[in-house]
Amino acid sequence: MFKPVVCSLVLMAAGSAPLLVSAAEFYRYVDDKGVVVIDRQGVPPEHIAKGYEVLNDKGRVIRIIPPAPSLEERQKLAEEKARAKFDAQLLRIYSEPGDVDRARDRKLYELDGLISVAQSNLHSLRTQQANLQAQAAEFERGGRQVPDHLLVQIDNLKAEQSGVERDIQRYRKSREDAQSAFAADRARLLELRGGE
Repeated sequence: MFKPVVCSLVLMAAGSAPLLVSAAEFYRYVDDKGVVVIDRQGVPPEHIAKGYEVLNDKGRVIRIIPPAPSLEERQKLAEEKARAKFDAQLLRIYSEPGDVDRARDRKLYELDGLISVAQSNLHSLRTQQANLQAQAAEFERGGRQVPDHLLVQIDNLKAEQSGVERDIQRYRKSREDAQSAFAADRARLLELRGGE
């Protein structure tokens, strides 16, 4: 009695073996010559990026692996992701357009303060230079040579003035950029909020 049971178990196992074999997958892809290839081994690495299909043993498609995105598509996706991140941040920072206006006004006030301080420093440096040049002129009118330390001081003041003038130009540029950026933020916020 024991033997027939063992035999039936062996027969059942043997009968299910083809089912395991039939679960094999095939891969369909297009090679470099444009020929459709069906392969049990898989898709060669050089063809994976073009996309392929996985078939069952009956030739039915069970999975589609799409082609890798092109450079343009990847760039577009990256831009869309960056835009979505920017929009989310914008909505976190500002509740309404008035918030953008207040932030803009604070930033412009800060930059105007920096410009004002720099202009005051520039005026002071020019006054110092004028005083030193007057001293140098006194030496020249008296027929004496202008002392080297006085000439060095005048040159240093000229260099400092150039640096402060560059700072003022940079602050003014920052002010223009800030106005443009806040205007763009305000317009985008209105767009996101449906033109409130």
